[in-house]
Amino acid sequence: MYSPQSLHRWGITHSESMERLSNSQALRDPMSMERTNLLNMAKLSIKGLIESALSFGRTLDSDYPPLQQFFVVMEHCLKHGLKVKKSFLGYNKSLWGPLEMVEKLCPEAGEIAASVRDLPGLKTPLGRARAWLRLALMQKRLADYLRLLITRKDLLSDFYDNSAVMVEEEGAVIVGLLVGLNVIDANLCVKGEDLDTQVGVIDFSMYLKNDIDDYRSGERNGQVAAILDQKNYVEELNRQLNSSVHGLQGRVDNLEKSNSKLIEELAIAKNNIIKLQEENHQLRNENTIILIKAQQQLEVTQVDVDVELDTYKQSRQGLDEMYNEARRQLREECQLRQDVENELVVQVSMKQEMDLAMKLLEKDIHEKQDTLIGLRHQLDEVKAINVEMYTKMQTSDDGMKQKNDIITRLEEKTNQITATMKQLEQRLQEAERDRWTAEDGARKFKHDFANKADSLQKQIAQREKQMLQLETDLKIEKEWRQTLQNDLERERDIVAQLSAEAQQINGLKKEFHRLQDENSQLKGICEEQEQALEELGCKLSESKLKIEDIKEANKALQGGQVWLKDKDATHCKLCEKEFSISRRKHHCRNCGEIFCNACSDNELPLPASPKPVRVCDTCHALLLQRCSSNAT
Repeated sequence: MYSPQSLHRWGITHSESMERLSNSQALRDPMSMERTNLLNMAKLSIKGLIESALSFGRTLDSDYPPLQQFFVVMEHCLKHGLKVKKSFLGYNKSLWGPLEMVEKLCPEAGEIAASVRDLPGLKTPLGRARAWLRLALMQKRLADYLRLLITRKDLLSDFYDNSAVMVEEEGAVIVGLLVGLNVIDANLCVKGEDLDTQVGVIDFSMYLKNDIDDYRSGERNGQVAAILDQKNYVEELNRQLNSSVHGLQGRVDNLEKSNSKLIEELAIAKNNIIKLQEENHQLRNENTIILIKAQQQLEVTQVDVDVELDTYKQSRQGLDEMYNEARRQLREECQLRQDVENELVVQVSMKQEMDLAMKLLEKDIHEKQDTLIGLRHQLDEVKAINVEMYTKMQTSDDGMKQKNDIITRLEEKTNQITATMKQLEQRLQEAERDRWTAEDGARKFKHDFANKADSLQKQIAQREKQMLQLETDLKIEKEWRQTLQNDLERERDIVAQLSAEAQQINGLKKEFHRLQDENSQLKGICEEQEQALEELGCKLSESKLKIEDIKEANKALQGGQVWLKDKDATHCKLCEKEFSISRRKHHCRNCGEIFCNACSDNELPLPASPKPVRVCDTCHALLLQRCSSNAT
């Protein structure tokens, strides 16, 4: 508390101080008073910093007093309403926690956070927070970063109370005031400065009113307004250009990625084309080999046919028996032709069955092996048909030999039938006509037989290709089936794990419901107790205010303070927590009462002590309010 002599020194009479004290007691909310005081101090510090910087006319450094006081005021604003976190050594408040969250909200702030972490001289979170504020001011992004932070109320609730400056409207006003600092150029040396052990004390003597400063500030208002407008325009233009550059850079990266993907796909397509060309070349070579074999077989059959024709031309004698024999052979050949046609029909039906089997093979993979065996049997049947054709050709050769024997016999009988030749001349002419027609039919049959043999060879080649393709498909199907079995086993393991986890979750759900019931009961009890505590708190606050009024009046009259002894205090006067080894006792240099460290971590200069000394939270709020009211 200030004595009457100190109040007179500040230009405040005793009656005015008592009136202001009564007005402050009417507010009843110390947190709102603290927010108002901090807002007023922020306004004074930012205004004084801008005016002094513009008059100073050069880049500011770390030793500039208004700049140091600005950082002290910002530290108090960020520290207001900060939740106390329990650690091994006791309770502490850290500003580095909420400032470190800006890195997640704005990627551009990652450079500042990384630079702060890399500084070797910083050992405490408070030192890192102070270094972060200085780097953000040099970057001219302090207002932008804090604006992003105050918009995320869900993140701030983890670090601040509901009545803190950063959570309420005063925080938005302070962030709006920080935009004016973008006209200031600061060159701060963070590396060599001892930020861990600095004492953040506000010097109120810098913000007292001065007639000369008011006169000078009135002259500079026009200049400041023009400079601020130009600076804001240039910075807005720079931000737009940076955003467009980032957008173009992102497009260039996307185009490069798509180009690399297209190049890879083109290389894969070229490799596939090369493989297909090699396969096509192999298939052409196999086709030429099959054609050569077919031509050789045709040549052999053509030689045999020529030999048969020569022997048929030499067998002109014995026309009647030969005619009958030829007629018989013609019938046999017709029957053979009919058999070949039937076999062709069977082959066509077999081809249709093959097509149907291929369609069924696409629908049912498991029947491929059976269809492959059936195709092999059909191929064996086709080969057997070829063997039968070959045997029939041999039988025809044997028939020709028999014909030669018959011709020799007929030559022996020619002497006997010379008398009957004249009668048979007419028959001979008719037989020659029939023979020519038979030769034409035989030629046509040979031509048809050669065409059918070619078609059968082609069908055999096609069947062999189909068999190879089916074998490759079968191998692929086996590999695919093996992979499916492995995937099925993995999925079964996963299902077993999930079932075990589901059972655990069911147990946890039951436990959760039980805890919810207990929680609801405890909430009901807590609500009843909170209502009782609120009623008691209202009465207690009224009694405390009356007691404090009486104490302050008594101290003002006596001109001194009562210093409470350590043995008389076992609990903190403000939070009423019991003192222990980790929770030490601390005297308030203003009221003389004993508090814990969390309730008395503030420092202010008093009339009895020009240096900043420890004061409790209540005295700190009252002193700040009085100083702000004096300054305004």
